[in-house]
Amino acid sequence: MGLFESVSQIKHFLLTLVLVGWPVGCTLAADLDTVGVTLLRTVTTNLDGSGIYMGQAEGGYNGNVTLWEVNPDVTGVPGEFTWIAGGASTNVFPNAQGGDSPHADLVGSILYGIPGGVITNAAHVDNYQASSFSQVTIPSLTSISDRAVNLSFTITGITLTMQEGYDSQYDGYADYRSTLFIGAVGDGGPVGTPGTCYNGIGVGAYGGASSVGTTPDNGRAKPDLTAPGTATSFSTPLVSGCAAILLQAAMRGDGGSDTNSSADPRTLKALLLNGAIKPADWANPAPSPLDPRYGTGILNVFNSYYQLAAGKHTFIASNTVPLGGAHSPQGAVENVNSLYGWDFNSLASSATNDTINHYYFSLGGGESNGSFTATATLVWNRHLYQTGINNLDLFLYQADSGSLIAASTSTVDNVEHVFVGKLSPGRYDLQVLKHGGVMVSPAETYALAFEFFAIPLSIGNSAGNVALTWPIYPAGFRLESNASL
Repeated sequence: MGLFESVSQIKHFLLTLVLVGWPVGCTLAADLDTVGVTLLRTVTTNLDGSGIYMGQAEGGYNGNVTLWEVNPDVTGVPGEFTWIAGGASTNVFPNAQGGDSPHADLVGSILYGIPGGVITNAAHVDNYQASSFSQVTIPSLTSISDRAVNLSFTITGITLTMQEGYDSQYDGYADYRSTLFIGAVGDGGPVGTPGTCYNGIGVGAYGGASSVGTTPDNGRAKPDLTAPGTATSFSTPLVSGCAAILLQAAMRGDGGSDTNSSADPRTLKALLLNGAIKPADWANPAPSPLDPRYGTGILNVFNSYYQLAAGKHTFIASNTVPLGGAHSPQGAVENVNSLYGWDFNSLASSATNDTINHYYFSLGGGESNGSFTATATLVWNRHLYQTGINNLDLFLYQADSGSLIAASTSTVDNVEHVFVGKLSPGRYDLQVLKHGGVMVSPAETYALAFEFFAIPLSIGNSAGNVALTWPIYPAGFRLESNASL
């Protein structure tokens, strides 16, 4: 019976599969502005979820486990739905498998509703009953058509062992089936399952009720990312919709010809996390790679798309050092030919050696403010049937002096993130390191998203007023004004 030892435990599961929050309204246009969707729509063409099969798993509404279904009439989507529960499916609504859930309707409206959803042209929506999805589909590794699945529910009242079991099964499925799970972390209290899984994106609510990290099992950083919402049920579909946008863009070639790499869930996750906007009080207490409240920050898909569209850029040099040995910059003179972009690559270590891939960047001195900000995110998977993960780290060195600028060195997370400002012009070495010694596997595949940017500000006179102008990208800052200079 999988994680459960008795029918009574299954019944307990059904009764404690709870919804995560409930808002007083639906997604506003302001939320699409905040997460970069509105701006992205103005500079790209038809990034609306076309061709994407979207999954939506839903728990019972107000304790009634039979009320879990999306009503297409409410979301404005006239068809292309399948409702799936207990091994049975139907394309007809209403049906005998369950009933309409106002929670599911609102989540669906935010995610793919017409006209106000993040994606308005999804090819198909698979609506799953969360209990059967978690207890049948996931542990059995049943193939589904959805590359991304929204999980706006948490499973409560479970033991630590059960939480670890759910995480393992969701991680195994994500690794085996190349599926990205986007899960709510809960609205207060411990971070909730399955938003705790390693390979998914755990979503917090920015400006609303939200659980904060770390995970109950081993202190991993969750949430990974936040989005606007009164509760995490309704911030999660914003992230899921933006994941679908990036997936569509990658599959149509916006990230280059290697669509297998650009559309991989690890790449999508790295891009979404690395494009986030940092709140003013963002901080990641070492050795955690993320802020326990915000993850990498507030979702901004415009930034993420910009990095995707910059293309894939491989490392410049690779070398090995003895276990735990120094790994200062090497003598390579080439540089990555873009200051923003991504890579999907691998590296292998051994019982006696660590291995490092080096990405060199030359930051010029021509920007008007003379300093740069660096943001980089490294993502890899926990593998099917594995309890642990390979240990990868992320470092930023000043290449000429060999000085360490920043590092992310968590031993429990499969995400590493560095964010540092006020970098002087010069040459820098961004390093991905895989530790040797005791390993899950000698080789590891990873995704890396990166950006080095400076914001050139221009000041001028506009109808007698002082006017400041700057590029529309990146959006990682906010305007402050005063009526009097």
